[in-house]
Amino acid sequence: MTFTLQQIDLAAEAVISRLREHPDINVVTFDAPMGAGKTTLIAAICRKLGVETDDISSPTFSIINEYRADATGRQIYHFDCYRLDDINEALDMGVEEYFDSGALCLIEWPDIIAPLLPSRTLTVTLTPQSDTLRELTLK
Repeated sequence: MTFTLQQIDLAAEAVISRLREHPDINVVTFDAPMGAGKTTLIAAICRKLGVETDDISSPTFSIINEYRADATGRQIYHFDCYRLDDINEALDMGVEEYFDSGALCLIEWPDIIAPLLPSRTLTVTLTPQSDTLRELTLK
């Protein structure tokens, strides 16, 4: 599907719908170039799940932000692996424990931790089509 920023909630709902179809998946990676809208889409997903809007921010420096979905109280972890130097940093912070917790894990810049990702991971790809249009692919 293609969408604009004004249609970001439709893209968020597409991701959430896929997760509802596959309740055994709790890890979602976001593959896109810098500035393509990964954090914006993750914020829209979190809002749709009931996270307080003011609580959602990019974890670029903290690496992981934790949110709670209002309706269910479910934990959501938002990872930004851009600043990780190697896979050992991810292991040291216990990334596998987050994945095994059953909490929803939303991961930006996942390449460095790819060997640690569960086999049942949803990959969200955002491909810029223009300055305002993005293509969303789920697999």
